[in-house]
Amino acid sequence: MPPSIGLTLYNLGQRREPGADVPRPPRPAGRLAWLHAPTLEASRTLLALARRLVEDDGIPVLLTCPADLPPREGVILQPPPSDTPLEAREFLDHWKPEIAIFAEGELRPAILSKAVERKIPLLMVDARAPSLPHGRDGWFPGLMRTALGAFHHVSALDEAAARAFRKAGAAISAVAVTGRMEEESAALPCLEAERAALARLLAARPVWFAACLPEAEEAAVLAAHRTGLQQAHRLLLILMPDDITRAEALAARIEADEGWAVALRSRDEEPDPETEVFIVDNPAEYGLWYRLSPVSFLGGSLVGLGSLRDPQEAAALGSAILHGPHHGQFRPFFARLIAARAARPVIRPDQLGDALGEVLALDRTARFAQSAWAVATDGAEVTEATVERIRRLMDGEA
Repeated sequence: MPPSIGLTLYNLGQRREPGADVPRPPRPAGRLAWLHAPTLEASRTLLALARRLVEDDGIPVLLTCPADLPPREGVILQPPPSDTPLEAREFLDHWKPEIAIFAEGELRPAILSKAVERKIPLLMVDARAPSLPHGRDGWFPGLMRTALGAFHHVSALDEAAARAFRKAGAAISAVAVTGRMEEESAALPCLEAERAALARLLAARPVWFAACLPEAEEAAVLAAHRTGLQQAHRLLLILMPDDITRAEALAARIEADEGWAVALRSRDEEPDPETEVFIVDNPAEYGLWYRLSPVSFLGGSLVGLGSLRDPQEAAALGSAILHGPHHGQFRPFFARLIAARAARPVIRPDQLGDALGEVLALDRTARFAQSAWAVATDGAEVTEATVERIRRLMDGEA
C-alpha cells in the first residue's frame, strides 16, 4: 500500500489506544495466523474460525479484540495495536503473521500499509461496511480506497454490504456476497447422568426456565407461571436468580407468602410431582436447565438493562426463547432471532403470561426452538470456504 496524502494525514493524528501497553507474550514457533475482531460480536465468528485453524491444521492463532475474552486453547488473545506506523511495525515485527483476517469492515490503514510491505495476505470476513477505528473518523483523501486495495478478498454479509465496499473503493472482483460465518458454539456442558435422571423424574411435565432472574422481574415471572398453570396444570418453573445468595430467602418467601410449592436444589430437594417452582442456584448448571426446559425466559431483558445471559446458550441447546425489549450487549444476536421469528418478544411484564402460553403449545415450542437453533448454527459452509481460502493463501496459492 504506497504512501498517500490520505495516509500521511491519518498518521499525523496517531495516538495510543487503550490496552496498547499490554505485554506481548513470546511468539509461538512456526506458522501463525492473525485474526482481528473489532467488536465482541465479531469475536464469536473469529473464535469459531480460530478453532478450525488450531484443531484441523495445527496453526496457532493470534486474536486481537478490544473486548475481554476468556482463554481458548491454541489462541493468543491480545488487545489490538494502536494504528500508528511505529506500533504497526513493532506489532508485525514481533508476531510475523503469515496471514491476517479482519472482520466486519474495520480498516486500520497504518498496519495495513505495513502488512502490504511485508506481503502478508489480507482477508475481510463477515463484512458489513468499511470504517476506520473508533475516534479516527475524518476526511483523508483516497485513504479508504487505498486501504481496501490491500485485501485479497472481501466476504460480504449481503448485497448491501458488498455495494458499500465497492463504493468505498474495493476491487469489484475482490468482493463477493457469501453470508455470515458460523459462530463459536455457545452450547454449555452438563453431566449427562444428571440430565437423564432429571428427565425421567420430570417425565412428560411441561417445563420452563427463568434464567438469571433479577429481583425486579420475579413478580412478572411468577404471575406468568400462574397464568401458564391455567393452561398446563402440571407446569414446572425452574428459576435461577441472578444473585444465587438470594435463592434460599426467595424460596422461603414465595412459599410462605404466596403459597407456592417450592423445592430448592441446594437443599438436595427434587422437583416432585407437587413442586410448582424449582429454585436452582448453581451457575455451572445452566447447560442442564436449558436442555431440560423447552422454553427459557432470559432475565434482565424485561425491566433491566438487558439480558443477563447470552441468548445463544438457550438457542444452541434447543430451548425456545422468551425475552423482553432490553437486549443489552446481545442486541445483534437478538436482532437476528427477531428477524428469523426465532424468539417470542414481550414488551410489558403483564404480557409475559400470554406469551408463555403461546410458546408452550407444542408446535410453537418446536418451531421457535428449531428456528433459534438454525440462527445459532448458521454459517458452517461459509466458514469452511474461508478456511480453504486461508489454506491456499498460506500455501502461496492465489
